[in-house]
Amino acid sequence: MRINPDNFTLNILLNCYCHLDKMDYAFSVLAKILKLGYEPNTITFNALINGLCLSGDIKKALQFHDTVIGLGYRLNAITYGTLINGLCKIGQTEAATQLLRKIESKVMKPNVVMYNTIIDSLCKDKLITRALHLYSEMVVKGISPDIVTYSSLMYGLCIVGRLKEATDLLSDMAMKNIDPNIYTFNTLVDAFFKEGRVTEATSLLAVMIKAGVKPDVVTYNSLIDGYCLVNEVSKAKHVFSTMPQMGATPNVQSYSILINGYCKLKMVGEAMNLFKEMQRKSITPNTVTYNSLIDGLCKSGRLSHAWKLLDEMHDRGQPANVITYNSLLDTLCKNHQLDEATALLKKIEDQGIQPNVYTYTVLIHWLCNVGRVETAKQVFQHFLIKGYHPNVRICNVMIWGLCKEDSFDEALALKSKMEENHCLPDAVTFETIILALLEKNKNEDAEKLLSEMIARGLL
Repeated sequence: MRINPDNFTLNILLNCYCHLDKMDYAFSVLAKILKLGYEPNTITFNALINGLCLSGDIKKALQFHDTVIGLGYRLNAITYGTLINGLCKIGQTEAATQLLRKIESKVMKPNVVMYNTIIDSLCKDKLITRALHLYSEMVVKGISPDIVTYSSLMYGLCIVGRLKEATDLLSDMAMKNIDPNIYTFNTLVDAFFKEGRVTEATSLLAVMIKAGVKPDVVTYNSLIDGYCLVNEVSKAKHVFSTMPQMGATPNVQSYSILINGYCKLKMVGEAMNLFKEMQRKSITPNTVTYNSLIDGLCKSGRLSHAWKLLDEMHDRGQPANVITYNSLLDTLCKNHQLDEATALLKKIEDQGIQPNVYTYTVLIHWLCNVGRVETAKQVFQHFLIKGYHPNVRICNVMIWGLCKEDSFDEALALKSKMEENHCLPDAVTFETIILALLEKNKNEDAEKLLSEMIARGLL
């Protein structure tokens, strides 16, 4: 049509390629911009830097930034906010903080978005003291914190159990005329319920409603979860039942939480009724739903029903995970079906599902319990060959099995090996070996270990 594209057209195209993770095409558009004699602008550079960050190539984004600056172009707050966000997303919070310092000393005054990004990342990493220091720094420098700042800090304080300080931030927000939003209240309500502090959680809920913030499905899910955690499942069911009247429709999480609550109390019949209700309402159960039910069925001795549910998972295309199989393996072991449990471990590995330390610990414990210590040793050796890092629990179980068979040299060798693998023996390790030695009248060896135990401060 003989209409020449201009800088706007080319920037739009370049930005599209960046969002499609087609960075080679995006840079070819930059070449086209230069070829046509247009001047790339901040929008062009920001799109390319954002594209590199979105594709996870932060190193290239930083190198490109340096090249652009070297060519004499000036970049803006959006550029640096993008780079800081990219660094935080890959866990490079320290590098993001260093970039913030560099911007402050050489380029421009950092803004609230840059600070918020780093504070949020620090809070998620549980580095709350550093996050609070950065918050204080913002205030001193005249950068006003906003709802995002406070929400991040509240979340960080909650996950490290500092609930009093998290709640105190509500007062700070009120002084600065910042209204808490649904996310702010949900964070606090959920934290109090998870700590079993039901009275304070419900008081916060009342404050939330009084402030004109309408509870949503996340709020009600926290409420249901909180009641289930303190075994008040009837109250949880009442909240669940009244949700539609309050304008919130129960979702898959609502059902999964309540199903898990019922299963923990061995009320598997009620859990199954809820599961059927989900299917009637076309709410697709997820892996968490199935795992709760399978675990509940296993613990109530209905193993055949659990296997049927596993088959249903596969038929529905819902992937089972290591938690699913751990419930089944644990039950097989408790029923002394150890050959079947060992076969299940192999099946898990063949399916590409990585067993965890708990999987191996359970199997080794029960093999030792029935005197099959040689098989337990093979499983433990297989565990080590697979590259797993043993914890003190699995080592103690293996040591207990070896002591049952009077294999004291092997037990002591494993105790020594624990330290080589930076897995320090605990009081249980020593007590297991000492008691076994005393039973066999090996008093001198037992006394040596007792002295070592005292020297380590474990007694």
